[in-house]
Amino acid sequence: MKTSDCDILIVPGYTNSGDDHWQSRWERQLSTAWRVEQENWDAPNKDAWVERIAQDVKRAEKPVVLVGHSLGVLAIAHAAPRLPKGKVQGAFLVSMPDVERPDFIPDIDRAFAPIPRDPFPFPSVLVASRTDPHCDYAKAEDIAYAWGAAVVDAGDAGHLNTESGHGPWPEGLMRFAGFLKRL
Repeated sequence: MKTSDCDILIVPGYTNSGDDHWQSRWERQLSTAWRVEQENWDAPNKDAWVERIAQDVKRAEKPVVLVGHSLGVLAIAHAAPRLPKGKVQGAFLVSMPDVERPDFIPDIDRAFAPIPRDPFPFPSVLVASRTDPHCDYAKAEDIAYAWGAAVVDAGDAGHLNTESGHGPWPEGLMRFAGFLKRL
């Protein structure tokens, strides 16, 4: 699949993805990419976020590929069973947070936990870092296997965001291109 063959829905996490974040850069670079806008990025509500993803998938005119980061990954996981069958061709997921940890960010709606463990009805890949402050690698790997997602070990990469030095993230774009090629 080529980027021109699909609608690429960018699904940011908590506080949205700033201008220098790799998701924002991809949105600007890829002509068929657009952001799933949430009403409140700073006080995420699971039901509202899931509903917005479902609405945007339904209104997409082409097959959909989801690109989630951080809390956006979990919003996609919660939305997966509600999405129209066959419409989503795949999900490229990066830096899943462990919202089940008791010390997790208090502004996050606790309804994001428990993390869904049902297999996704579409191919997926989860890129996980061994030094992500928001999720242990072993937890990310365990959840990915439950989802049926391929796991990409990003090594010592922090949360794979601007703060960890992953603004442009060309390696991620290459991985995404490889993922699309297999769809």
